[in-house]
Amino acid sequence: MAISTFPLAAPQSGNPGSMGDIRRSNLSLVLGTIAEAAADVHPSRAQVASATGLTKASVSSLVLDLLDAGLLCEVGGLHSPGRGRPGVGLILNPCRAVMGMEINVDYIAAGAVSLSGALLFHEILERDNRSGDHRSVMSALAELAARVSRSAAKSGTVILGGGLALPGILHTTKRGAVTAPNLGWENLELDLDLLVPAAPLGISLSNEANAAALAESGYGRGVDGDFLFVSGEVGVGGGLIVGRELFTGPDGSAGEVGHVVVDPFGTACSCGGRGCLETVAGQDAIYAAAGLNDHPGPRTRSETMSALLRALHAGDRKALAAVGRAGFSLGVALASTARVVPIGSVVLGGHFAVLEPWLHAPLFESLQRYAPGKFAAGQVFPSNTGTSGALLGAARGLIQALLEAPHTLQV
Repeated sequence: MAISTFPLAAPQSGNPGSMGDIRRSNLSLVLGTIAEAAADVHPSRAQVASATGLTKASVSSLVLDLLDAGLLCEVGGLHSPGRGRPGVGLILNPCRAVMGMEINVDYIAAGAVSLSGALLFHEILERDNRSGDHRSVMSALAELAARVSRSAAKSGTVILGGGLALPGILHTTKRGAVTAPNLGWENLELDLDLLVPAAPLGISLSNEANAAALAESGYGRGVDGDFLFVSGEVGVGGGLIVGRELFTGPDGSAGEVGHVVVDPFGTACSCGGRGCLETVAGQDAIYAAAGLNDHPGPRTRSETMSALLRALHAGDRKALAAVGRAGFSLGVALASTARVVPIGSVVLGGHFAVLEPWLHAPLFESLQRYAPGKFAAGQVFPSNTGTSGALLGAARGLIQALLEAPHTLQV
């Protein structure tokens, strides 16, 4: 039975540190080892001891604390080769979850995500978040999260905390402060505690594209190596995974491919610049160029995308030209990014994933023209997490923090 081996967080060789620090490190070591086991593998205490190098007595004590905290569950006896009683297997508690949430320009979403990363309950509400102030948006999201919480509670699932993803730049010096031009938000402080009241782990905040990139590295294809996730919504965002970790840079804005200039004489962008990728390949820009904004009466987000897809399938020239220009401009931005960042592959999310069959040819024409030899066809591909990537990634960030510091639940 193969179990991932972690380096000892607190080697028993006399390294400096208090006994409390050692125990906290070993709690994380044991919990992480169990979390990293394959889905069909339920390691016993003895197997965890073997994988970590800790004594069986230490593992038994640590597991007892993790069981008391509700982070682990025991499963039925395991029949192992050799003599002796069958071991009792250990798994992450399937009745503990984190609320993943997303605010975007034209929708909000909430979903309960298990500690193993499964999306248990999920709700999306289409609404124009540019028409109201941030308090109304947060209130609507709180109501959506409450509905998901009630569904979770009916199944006996406890929500430990929440992660919120949104399309903006986070202010690291202030909790909950964000600037999100496409939402019309400038230096706002959000009342995060409103979203999942009384959750013991509280609420974490992340950039939407960064969260989706984090999800792709864990829930999607499990992309190996360094990659750039490009999120296509009303805005265009990017998240960088370098060395298997999210790279945000000192101010949290690394990977902002949506504001790479693709047309120096182009239209004004929400960021204050001109000719950014977002002004050509953003959702609103594509719809306008395809003539879909001429439709009388309002359309929801999904209705407008459906109308674009129908036009593309029908061979509509304006629709094909709009998506072709977006794909070509995306290639220009990726070519420029690849010159300064060692990107191994590119994952396309949001509407870029949906439109990939029509984006593919102009995108690669552009890449071959401006960055010849940088990307093979198999190195640029659509996301596997669908519309839930940012939500899953926001939850995953909090789950990872819990796995690294389970004592935060007062173990």
